[in-house]
Amino acid sequence: MRVLIVYDSVYGNTERVAEAIASGLAGEVRLVRADKMDPSALGSTDLLIVGSPTQGGRPTAVVQDLIAKLPFDQMKGMKVAAFDTRLTGRFAKIFGYAADKISTELTAKGASLVSDPQPFFVTGKKGPLKDGESERAVNWAKGITK
Repeated sequence: MRVLIVYDSVYGNTERVAEAIASGLAGEVRLVRADKMDPSALGSTDLLIVGSPTQGGRPTAVVQDLIAKLPFDQMKGMKVAAFDTRLTGRFAKIFGYAADKISTELTAKGASLVSDPQPFFVTGKKGPLKDGESERAVNWAKGITK
């Protein structure tokens, strides 16, 4: 399986989750920061995983811009999954989360979700990740490729 993981990270937490996800996958796995991704370079990707920190209830501007540029013809029918890093708390629930918005945008381009949007939790705005989140990311990755 050819997997492309595209992510943005502000404080390094989302990058750590992306790396953990990559370590849980078999096959050809590419890990690319969203600002380095050429939207036309999806090639023969079997599964696209997109991740972002949640900022103001949305993915980062870099991830939003990348998703907007992904070509419809390459996205149609592609298997996709989304994840985010987020704080816990009731105020965050009011604005929403990055992974939900990423999933919505990808499916609007004709992609097919292989998993519900997945949250990974941080202990504070700058992190670190809560205990066990990296291991949970590995297990989530293994589960979406079965």
